[in-house]
Amino acid sequence: MPQISSFSEESIQKILAKLEGDSNVNCELPGNGWMHIEDNLPYLVVYRQVNEDTGIKKMINSGGAYLIIGNEDFEGYQRLLKALSHQLSSKFGSYMLFEMYLGPIESRTFYIKGPSQKISTTLELLKKELLKSSGLSEEITLSAEIKNQEDRQAEGDVPLISIKDAKDTGSLWVGLEIPPIFRDQEYHLYPLFYRKFRDFLVNSVQKAVYDFIRVQTTDPIKSYYALGRKSLKHKVFEIDKELAEIEKSFQFLWLVAPVNIQNIKHTFFKSNYKRVLDYHYRLLPIDPDILKRKLYNLRIEDINDPAMSYIFHEKREELDQQITMLNERGSKNFFYNSIRLYKGIDNEICEQAELILQDISETEKTPSKDSCDATYFRDLALQEFDYFKSQDSQFKSKVHLRDDVNIMMVSQGELYIPSDYEMSATEAQALIQHEVGTHVLTYYNGGKQPLQQLSVGLADYDTLQEGLAVMAEYLIGGLTANRLRTLAGRVVAGKALMNGGDFQSIFRLLTSEKGFSAENAFNITSRIMQGGGFIKDIIYLKGLVLLRNYLQEGGAYEPLLAGKFSLKHLEVVKELTERQVLHPPKLSPSYLTSESAKKRLQLIRDGLPISQMINP
Repeated sequence: MPQISSFSEESIQKILAKLEGDSNVNCELPGNGWMHIEDNLPYLVVYRQVNEDTGIKKMINSGGAYLIIGNEDFEGYQRLLKALSHQLSSKFGSYMLFEMYLGPIESRTFYIKGPSQKISTTLELLKKELLKSSGLSEEITLSAEIKNQEDRQAEGDVPLISIKDAKDTGSLWVGLEIPPIFRDQEYHLYPLFYRKFRDFLVNSVQKAVYDFIRVQTTDPIKSYYALGRKSLKHKVFEIDKELAEIEKSFQFLWLVAPVNIQNIKHTFFKSNYKRVLDYHYRLLPIDPDILKRKLYNLRIEDINDPAMSYIFHEKREELDQQITMLNERGSKNFFYNSIRLYKGIDNEICEQAELILQDISETEKTPSKDSCDATYFRDLALQEFDYFKSQDSQFKSKVHLRDDVNIMMVSQGELYIPSDYEMSATEAQALIQHEVGTHVLTYYNGGKQPLQQLSVGLADYDTLQEGLAVMAEYLIGGLTANRLRTLAGRVVAGKALMNGGDFQSIFRLLTSEKGFSAENAFNITSRIMQGGGFIKDIIYLKGLVLLRNYLQEGGAYEPLLAGKFSLKHLEVVKELTERQVLHPPKLSPSYLTSESAKKRLQLIRDGLPISQMINP
């Protein structure tokens, strides 16, 4: 909608007609004002601009309905609000004008000003949410108070709408005075605390507004998440794209994996488990200093949408750590940073690992009539690709057989298989759903989202990804005793590494005390020692434990396949989905159509212990 330079009866009617027509208004108003309304929402958050930047303007423009009043023609804004209230309250049965402004510099109280006798539950809910501000800082204590008074604007301001006009138009006017604890006396913001305060306040206000909508109007909004913006600003997509490009400029796991693993293995076994060759790595395709400069040139601080700001800040920190680690391969610093990146190993995971190793013995690997090679596995992968294409004709991916990889992996949606890989048919079916049915699938589903971060992965996405991948092995009927023991062994090895163990001592621990064959112990140890000490492998069991807990609490399975993210991001993903920023997953794995998989999933929900998840 074009800029409206002055308020007239005609210009106000144009706005109302726009709302009546396609339900969306996004336009500049007199005096550098701005209006943004999506889907004719039955509320409007209002802020009057002042000469100084108070910080509130940046808070409200992440919502689906807000008005920033310019510094010209205030009476015109009053006429607009009166007409708007009349039109939308007639449509929804009621309409809320929610004005936000700063209190005096010394204030430590939120003052909620509104008709408490009419919307008592809404105002009490807002008060309850605002009192949770104690979690923002240990040094600052804030209170909240409801004032049932007619003067709901800042002291000295003229009311946006008179009480009589509000009644006549069927609207309610609520004022919120905000203690300015996020800035100094010269209106300079404390940036880190401001973002934290903004996200808290936006969340609190949206919950209260949703309560008003739910109780007082006929609008069918299902949750407060839907009150955020559906149309993200161009800056959001720019940063999303640039973050994705930075991540795609290097393949982290590929660059951490040694290129001489076969020589390391041959020498170690030939020397009777004593000599360990130095790990050799691929040359870095990037300059870490230049990439970090590019990373921190991204103006993430300009993103006012709380959900997107949270996602971007987390991702930048993770990429920073990964770039640092690539520059430190082969050093102790690499190991220390891997602990930070993967959040260490907690007691629950260690206990689960020990229980698995106590309850399950390693089975001897014997030659099998149904033994499969890498070529057979590639053909299975291509069959699964065909299943994906039946759901979405645009799906495409590749399979690579390589001599220079020691583990099967998916990188940027494509499958890499060691050319000498061998497995049983049962293992092959399980690995297909692990690598293709999970990693390839979620990469593609994420790639069909408007945000590329769902494809490359939100921060800490690996844990849920590997939990889903191992769960898929179980659901397909292919989670073997040795496989589950391997996951537990990786946790034991990671813990031993954190306690100061070296290659030889960890190998001996696995063979002498935990019952692993030399072959399996070497595979576990060599992976955990990558880079100088790499505890990523602990996330397979960790992810399985966390996913099992989530499913037992009634969590839905298929929404987890919409892209690459962590369980901690579920609320953010749910919010962005309800705001129609994100979409449901395009592809679903073939195993979810199986009745046997559905029965196994129900066993998990009913409390099946992890040590009993093995399939015969």
